[in-house]
Parts: sequence; structure tokens; C-alpha cells
Amino acid sequence: MVSILADNIVSPLGFTTEQNYSSVRAGESALKSYSGKWNLPEPFVASLFTEEQNRQLHIDGLTRFESIAFASASRAISQADIDVSSPKSIFILSTTKANVELLGSADCDSERIMPASSARLIAKKLGFTTEPIVVCNACISGLAAQSLAFRLLSAGKYDNAVVCGADCQSAFIVSGFQSLKAVSPEQCRPFDIERMGLNLGEAAATIVLSTEKTGKWSIEDACVRNDAHHISAPSPKGEGAFRAMNYVLGDAGNVAVVGVHGTATMFNDQMESKAVERMGLSDIPLSALKGYYGHTMGAAGVLETILTLRALDDGIVLPSRGFSELGVSGKVSISAEEQKTNKGGMLKILSGFGGCNAAMLVRRTEDCKPRLAAEKTIRKRCSVQISEEGVVVDGSALKTESRGKELLTELYKNHISDYPKFYKMDALSKLAFVASELLLASANADEDEGRAVILFNRSSSVVSDKAYQQSISNADEFFPSPSVFVYTLPNIMTGEIAIRHGYRGETSLYILAEKNEEQMRRIVQSSFADAEMRTAIVGWVDCESDDCFCADLVLLEVEK
Repeated sequence: MVSILADNIVSPLGFTTEQNYSSVRAGESALKSYSGKWNLPEPFVASLFTEEQNRQLHIDGLTRFESIAFASASRAISQADIDVSSPKSIFILSTTKANVELLGSADCDSERIMPASSARLIAKKLGFTTEPIVVCNACISGLAAQSLAFRLLSAGKYDNAVVCGADCQSAFIVSGFQSLKAVSPEQCRPFDIERMGLNLGEAAATIVLSTEKTGKWSIEDACVRNDAHHISAPSPKGEGAFRAMNYVLGDAGNVAVVGVHGTATMFNDQMESKAVERMGLSDIPLSALKGYYGHTMGAAGVLETILTLRALDDGIVLPSRGFSELGVSGKVSISAEEQKTNKGGMLKILSGFGGCNAAMLVRRTEDCKPRLAAEKTIRKRCSVQISEEGVVVDGSALKTESRGKELLTELYKNHISDYPKFYKMDALSKLAFVASELLLASANADEDEGRAVILFNRSSSVVSDKAYQQSISNADEFFPSPSVFVYTLPNIMTGEIAIRHGYRGETSLYILAEKNEEQMRRIVQSSFADAEMRTAIVGWVDCESDDCFCADLVLLEVEK
């Protein structure tokens, strides 16, 4: 049984879970209007730490992002009474952009902008001796990180997991969402008929999970599914969210609440309403918490889980701040008023760019009945390696003429050629796309709608990050590009593969400080505990620059 032992929230509303919970119950919001912040030409509404709060949280030797993550994780660990130095304890960091605010600064450390470098620093300072894992799966990162921890602990790979979700806001992120026309000029209104878009927020939130000790709440199941629809727009029918909920839910009889993503964008809220209705959950109360914090990105899945469970401890469903009149076509139950409940289960869902969707079911420990597939025998079907110097398919070198970035174009023209969207992809996605196409062609395998795509790298989306930063670094030539910004989420490469082939299984990206085959093997083996996973494209896809890259993919399948 994977139980929740302790938690913490560090946000502009307070530095403890209790402070945050009390503020939310009092109807307080950290959302404020900002004009001229970070020299951005457009005003915006966000939930940001004050200068005084940043000073209070600052830790010498750590960046602002690292400081808030450490503050939250250390507070949660102090309540849990676990041995983080044990080889059976793991630190998992959920973040979308980590230290991206350092980009463009005079003292920017090229290594420090790598999320795994931050994770290592934080983990070491916390006392961990194992290598940390960064989950970077766009908006679902916080839920995906808890799902990973659940699987690793259930498989006996570790006994304890500290899952910390964190993100800070910056000109980079705010201007990017503004370029997508997704930002509301006022406080957001999830699911409301007058909603105008999202607000952004910064926070860190931590959950400590364990199989050694028992807590009040335990995870029954969790999963990730792709909708194979579009890299930046959700499936209108909520296909990915529906499939994720359908997998984890089982009997909904004791579910008190569905904790929705509720970004207050037109498409997300509409999609979620249709998915919830398709699941037959129209009468189950929804809880959308973005009206208190905005979208806290990597922290959202952890923060919102903590608050929802804390409310259930008191027998209530938290109100959805900003909601007044239903503005979606799906039949759902949502309220701006606090509601009473005597049920003891929570279904949490999130969706994100790259077509990814996540769901997690948490119940009171005495009612929790985890459902994990029996251990599977997995075999490698075929392999592909690509570097800037050449290509190897199943151990044989592929004849090519080009080198560097021109190699990927040559491979596309000579071996694929029927997917012109390739030319719009960033370097990382082009690499993953070409490698996966060569892999599948070599395998000559039947397509599998449930096929997973599980990738790892070190450099995140550094090439696109630098390209986007260049577009906003000069006030006289300020032109944030939405087509560049969307590729600053490295998990987009998994979505490109899923969309190309209609894969609706799991799509996940993990960032490691280095290519660690043993750690990758543990993660992949635990992922196959998903009962619906039969085949998976797995491997390392890293792009340090347009002319320095490496892909090493295998196609894995369950032996029949």
C-alpha cells in the first residue's frame, strides 16, 4: 500500500499546508494584477511571491526556484520521520521550466538551467543519496510524478518517495502564454460562462509517500494517457482524460470529488466537462482551485491534491472560486460554495500540452484496493541509435551523406517524407520523430493504439528555450513566438510521436542528470505495471544544440 505520510505547500498564501488551507477556506486568493512587471508590455494577473517572501525563502547557494522547492520538501520530510539517506528513498521533482528565469541573465550558468542539475542540488541538500528524477510532462507533471512514485514504490524499487512540484514565473513563461492568447486580463473563472483564460502562479508543494508506514490516505491507482489530437489543444471529446479516468476509477461509489484541472481557458474546461460527463460523473462535485493560486504548473498536481484531501478530512468539497454560471456544454456539478460530503475518495485529473492527460484515485487507506498488473516479461523488438555523426539500425550502420542538423532532414526525406509537419518541429522533436519512424519501420510491427512513449534526456528543451529567450530579450524587437514557445516543453516530442500514429497510451518524459541505464530500466519496468501497456517506444533523446544530439531508442513489447 502506498500511503501519504506528510505534505507541505509553500505559496504566496503561506508556507505551510495549514496556512494555505485556512486561506482557501476563507476565500482568499493570491492573484493580483501586474503592470510593467519584468518589463513585459502587457499587464497580467498572477499569483507571485512578494519580495519579502522571496527573501524569507532564500537559501544561500540555491536559486529562487531551488529555494522554494527545498523549503517545501524539507518541511514535509520533517513531518514524515523517514530516512532520506536510505538507498530505498527517492526524490522526484516535478517542474515544467525549473530555472528558466536565469536564461538571458549576465551570470547564467549553462548547467544550472538543466532541471536535473537543480534536482541534484536539492536532493543532496535534503540528504538523499540516490539519484533524483525530474518529471517534465507539461501541466500534468505533478500528477505524473505521483503516478511514477506510486509505481516505483508498488514495485518495491523504493520504500519512500518525496514528490515535490515547483515552478516560478518569469517573463519567459508569462510572455509565452500571452503569445498563445491564453491569459485572462482579470482573475480567472474556471468553468464559468464569462471565463477569459488562465492566470499563472508560483508555488512549491510536496507529498511524502511510503510503503513502510501507513497514513490516512493511500493511492489506489494512477496513470497517464495521450489523446493523440494536437500538441497544444485538447481533444474536444476529452478522449485522453476519459481514458485516464476510466482506467483508474473502477467503482466510483465512494468518490467525493473530482479535482479538475480547471484552467479557465475555453477549450480545457469544455474538454473536461465532456470527459466527466462521458464517465457518468455528472452528479459528482467538481473542485477547481486555480481561482486561488492560478496555474502553478509543475506544482499544480501536488498542491491541488493536498488541499482537496485536507478538505475531505473536514468532510467538505472546496468551492471553485470565480465560478458563477456554467459555461460548458458537458453536464457537470460545480459550485462556488463549500459543500458537505461524507465520502472518502478523490479523483484528480490534469491535462497538458503534447496531448497528455493524467488521473489519480486516492482513497482512505482502509478502503483502498490498489490494482496493479502482474509482473510482465518484456523483450526488445528492435533498436535505433542516431547521433550527429550517423545512424545505426538494429546494429547495422545506415548509409547517410549529411552530418549535424542536416542529417535529420536527409533521413526524413529519404525514409519518411509523408509528414510535412516535420519541418515545423524543433530540433528535439525532429530527432525523436525521425528515430521513432526508423524504429517502427525496422520492427514492421502492427500499430498498437495503446502503445506508450517513454523518453529520457538531460538537456530538457534547451535549444528551443534559447531560441524563445532570444525573441523576448530585446525590448525593441520583442516578438514572442507561440510556435517556438510550445516547443519549450520537452515532452512535446512524445506528443508528436503519439499524434503521428494515434497512440493513446502513456506518454512521459523524465529528465536525468546523466544517462543512467539502471535508473531508466527501473522506471520503464514499473511503467509496465499499467495493465493496458503492451508495447512501448523507450529510450534516450537528448539535443544540446542543433548539431549536437543523441537518440537511442528501443521498441519493447510484452511477451505473449
